[in-house]
Amino acid sequence: MSALGALGRPSDEAPGAEVARDMARRGLMILPVVMLTAWLVASGPVALSIAYAMIIVLANFLLSAYLLKWAASISLGLIPSVALGGYAMRLGLIFVAVWTIRDMSWVRMIPLGITIIATHLGLLAWELRYISASFAHPGLKPSPVANATGGRMRGRGSRPAAGYRPAGVTRQQSNPVVGSNE
Repeated sequence: MSALGALGRPSDEAPGAEVARDMARRGLMILPVVMLTAWLVASGPVALSIAYAMIIVLANFLLSAYLLKWAASISLGLIPSVALGGYAMRLGLIFVAVWTIRDMSWVRMIPLGITIIATHLGLLAWELRYISASFAHPGLKPSPVANATGGRMRGRGSRPAAGYRPAGVTRQQSNPVVGSNE
């Protein structure tokens, strides 16, 4: 396969899905703490409304990532259409999820709405700390890995990133002079 053909194919790794799973994991990690705090400070219905809102947000992130992963597996040109159409669809699903429970006795609409907004923004801001903004490692930042000499390197594999040169190692000439006329 030509180099250009390899550039046109999507990666199998799907960094968006990896980031969405990480945000969902973090959201599920704080859900019991937020729920317990709301239960103690406000009431049971407020805690249930907050939990429902957080679950809506986590499902929204996961659905977004998997829609984009699906589109990338078909065609890179399909991604913008699925992103825009998926955004509209997911807003509609959030509306339906809230509309169907609006009259139930356990729902408190103001905490629910505030939690939907705050959870979206809060998880995105929290995840910024863990996202790698490089083409070498799209998605989450790679974790440090110990190499054979006992030193620490960054990356998922056992080889250093391009351009990495340990301290004290000089660069070798690529075309050394074979013979010289003195």
